[in-house]
Order: sequence, then C-alpha cells, then structure tokens
Amino acid sequence: MTVYQRIKSIFGRELRMYSRRPLFMFCMVVAPVLCVVFFTTLMNKGLPTALPAGIVDEDNTNISRTIVRTIDALEETDMIRSYPSFGEARKAMLRGEIYAFFYIPSGTTEQAIANRQPKISFYTNEAYFVAGSLLMKDLRTASELSGLALTRETLYAKGATEADAMAIIRPITVETHPIGNPTLDYGVYLNNIIVPGIFILLIMLSTSYTIGIEWKYGNQKRLYALAGESSAVALAGKLLPQTILFSLMFIFCDVCFYKILGYPCRSGIWPMIVLGIVTVVASQAFGVFLFGLFTGQMRVAMCLCSLWGILSFSLAGFTYPVMAMSPVLQWLSWLFPLRHYYLIYVNQALNGNPVTYVWASVAAMLCFVLLPFLVLPKYRSAFLKYKYQP
Repeated sequence: MTVYQRIKSIFGRELRMYSRRPLFMFCMVVAPVLCVVFFTTLMNKGLPTALPAGIVDEDNTNISRTIVRTIDALEETDMIRSYPSFGEARKAMLRGEIYAFFYIPSGTTEQAIANRQPKISFYTNEAYFVAGSLLMKDLRTASELSGLALTRETLYAKGATEADAMAIIRPITVETHPIGNPTLDYGVYLNNIIVPGIFILLIMLSTSYTIGIEWKYGNQKRLYALAGESSAVALAGKLLPQTILFSLMFIFCDVCFYKILGYPCRSGIWPMIVLGIVTVVASQAFGVFLFGLFTGQMRVAMCLCSLWGILSFSLAGFTYPVMAMSPVLQWLSWLFPLRHYYLIYVNQALNGNPVTYVWASVAAMLCFVLLPFLVLPKYRSAFLKYKYQP
C-alpha cells in the first residue's frame, strides 16, 4: 500500500469511530458553533447599555434636574431610581441593585450662581469592573458637561456671545480617533480572540484524547501496522479528519465575524482563513508534541493541554499588555499559539499591514507545526512497548 492509501484507510477508520462516539462530533462541531453563536449574541450591541444607576438629588432645583436628565440620556446609563439620601443609595449599591449613583448635595445651584465652586460626586462599584468603568466614564462626562453648562450660563449673563463663551469654556478642541476598532465594540475586541482561544483549547484536548484512546483500548499496535509502521503516517491519518472539521469551524467563524457581523477586516477574509487553518495545524502539532513528550501518558498530556489553553487567555496580551508583564512572562508568552494568532490578527484584520510586520509570529507558528518531528522516535517506542496505565 502507498502512503496515500494508508492515510486514506486510517482516515476512514477515524470517521467510523466518530460515528460511534457522539462526543467527538460535539467537541469538533457542536461546541465551536455554540461558542460562536453564544458570544456573538451576548455582545451583539457592541457595548453593555442601560446599566442601572441611581441618583441622590438633595438640591432639587431646575439645574440639578437638568443634570439628572443629562445623565439619563447617556446610552450606557439608566437612572432606575432616585434615593432620598446618600446612605440609601450606598446600601442599594452594596445590595447589587445599582452599579453606581450620582450625588448632588443641597445648595449646589446656589453655590454655582455665587461662583463658590460646589462639589458634585459620583460613586461606582468597581467590583464589577466593566459596568463600573463604563458608568464612571458616563458620569464623569456628565459631571464635566454640567460644570461647563453652568459656566456658559454665567458668561451669557455677563453679556458674552456664544462664540466668546465657547472659546473660554473649550479653548482647545480635542479629536479622538480609536484605530482598529473605531466603534469601541466589545464584540470586536473580545470575540476575535476568545472564540479562537476556545477553539485552540478544544483542538489540543481532542488531539491528545484521540491519540490516547488507542493505548487505552489497546489498539495502538493495530494502528501502527495499518500505517506501515510509520508514526508520521499513523498520526497524519488519525488527525486529518479533525484538521478538516476544525478548519471548517474556523472558516465558519470568519464568515460570521467578517461577512455577516461586519467586524473590521482590512486584509480581506482570505488571510484570516489561512491563519485559522495554520492555527488548527499548529495546535494539533502542539498536542501531538505534549503527548509524545510524556510517552503516551494521556492524562498528563490532557492536563497540560488544558493548562496551556487556559493560560493562553492571560498571556495572549489582548486584555493585559504583554509588554507590561515581567520579562519571564514576556518570554513565556512566545510558547502559546494564541499569542501569535492575536498578533497576526491585529496586523492583518485591524491594521491591514504586510505580513512581514509580524514575521516572528509567523515563524513561531511554523515552529509549532514542526514540533511533532522532535518526538516521532518516542512515538515509535510508545507504539511498540507502552501499555496504558489507568
């Protein structure tokens, strides 16, 4: 039999095994699709909106009510209740009923008219980091707008024109240009990394488990003989169905993100599809390497795959910047496929730069693909001698 025929024979054997074990199809098809649907539905509005907040208006004047209406008009803030005192609002925030509250003390309007610089304050619950941060931004904006509005009215009363008043209030006009994600969409920020990260975790676990069950059920010698006593042929034929299925899942993910949802993709969809396929192969190769490194010990290999997949979310750099980490962690981040996926994704989809800008990450991905060649001799020994130990 030729190498092609042997791989084809093992390929058919794997498909028959998948048909008898629904768990495989769940991990390779159902779980990835559910992840894409779940996260895109969860963040379909881009940012959380209408976050519950409260107001304590002890001043109760026309100006203070204007401030309250200004805050309530902000998209991310929903003033659900007015509290009679600071203590009541604080208790409501501790109970988790609101994420923040705005406090306008008595005499605010009187002091503002008299130019005595009254103080208004707001409190946010940073135990809920996203909600607290978004409400802090809104309430800070409302506070500054309220102060500027009072200043403007004072200047009008002194006879200043609108142009003169605005020149005093805002002498410098500031323009902001968020690059890569101009709408500040949380879906763009998180989904493009969380979903591929889950895919990578599933790929590594499926790889180590699929290989390990050959030893668990004592079929490793039969597989080895079917592969013509070639470890490379045995692994290639065994993992090829997974490569195809997971690559299709990455393509499905890219189509959903860049064609249906319209996420930024300046490079076009094809470079992202190629990146997805390379990521599948690199993740499988890493799983093969870990399994071979520990001479067929499936439990150890799966534990390490789980650990590597979970740590990759922290060390990829999309939440906490890698450059701000310790030098040891910066070096360690190079050992995670998700880190290089993230750098290539930013370079291609968000910035549309030539791939030469991230040549180091491309080289790292290719190194992951070549890792199995380091442990092929150990696989030969494992196929011939190793016995599964429950």
